[in-house]
Amino acid sequence: MRIAFVSMYTEQRRADGATRRMRRVAEHLAARDHDVSVLCAKWWEGDVPAFEQHDVNYVAVTETPSATTFASKLPFALRRVDPDVIHATNSPPGQVTGAKAGARFLRVPVVVDWWAEREGDSRGACKRAARGAKRVVTPSQMVKTTVREYGAPEEAVRVVPESIDFDLVREADTDDRADILYSRHLDEHANVESFFLALAELRDRDWHAAVVGDGPERAEAEQTAADLRIDDRVDFLGELPPEEFVPIMKGAHVFAQTAAVEPFATDLLWALAAGCVGIVEYQAYSSAHELVVNAERGARVTSPQELADEITAAAGYSQETVNDAFASFDHDDVIRRYEDVYADAVEEYGFF
Repeated sequence: MRIAFVSMYTEQRRADGATRRMRRVAEHLAARDHDVSVLCAKWWEGDVPAFEQHDVNYVAVTETPSATTFASKLPFALRRVDPDVIHATNSPPGQVTGAKAGARFLRVPVVVDWWAEREGDSRGACKRAARGAKRVVTPSQMVKTTVREYGAPEEAVRVVPESIDFDLVREADTDDRADILYSRHLDEHANVESFFLALAELRDRDWHAAVVGDGPERAEAEQTAADLRIDDRVDFLGELPPEEFVPIMKGAHVFAQTAAVEPFATDLLWALAAGCVGIVEYQAYSSAHELVVNAERGARVTSPQELADEITAAAGYSQETVNDAFASFDHDDVIRRYEDVYADAVEEYGFF
């Protein structure tokens, strides 16, 4: 199948949850012998209009990111690629409108992959992006609710979660340097202070914690740990690739999820698959609780005190290093769900 991804921003230029998801899906589809192109703002050096990386063909629609110019030029770029299906990310929403214009000429369906709105995405533009697509894919039920509020019909929306390398989880060694873990990009939504407040309630107990991740709020997080006088029992490990953080998750007993904003809690998923007891502090703009709602080794809390209580209660669970209940989140299984969405969209489009 010829698949054209539409995303003005790519991970090579702007790394966030949406661009990481798009790149991973594109590369896994290419590995399954699909013909995959990404129509984007140019991010590579030189005068060539296209650039191939990991079997994915990146096609420059514009030289630099400009939402208006990108949307206006997109239909012409799509005609040159001539895809069977168009996979457009939701932000900026104008690129979805441009993708739909190109799709009408090519007589192919548009699948919108909705992660989150970015600053500057107007509600009106988001409504236009959500409506009229053959399929809208979301990473969680929480994001699905948002898309439905923008006007996407129920029957058009499919939840396709983030994915992990479950073979890596099975095969990785175990590193028992920490009992309790937190892992996330340390930005303004990380809310790592809730984690530290819970740990401070447990000063009289024997534990060692680790924080995996880096970001603009790391220094403040380190200061908070020092202010609470727990910094000698918390290691800040920085950003780690899966090959390095999975062994640490397999060795830990508890993973705490406290972030205030999370379209999908990928680090929590890794930890649950690696046998951790997952404890989620409920947040209005986080979908993390969805991963533990029916999990045997999981709990939801609403405050640092409750988090501390559940960390204590987690001692009643056995130590495990693999949880097969999360095997369906493996990369191959999730990519097949994308392929099913494309096939359904193409088949349905053929009826009209």
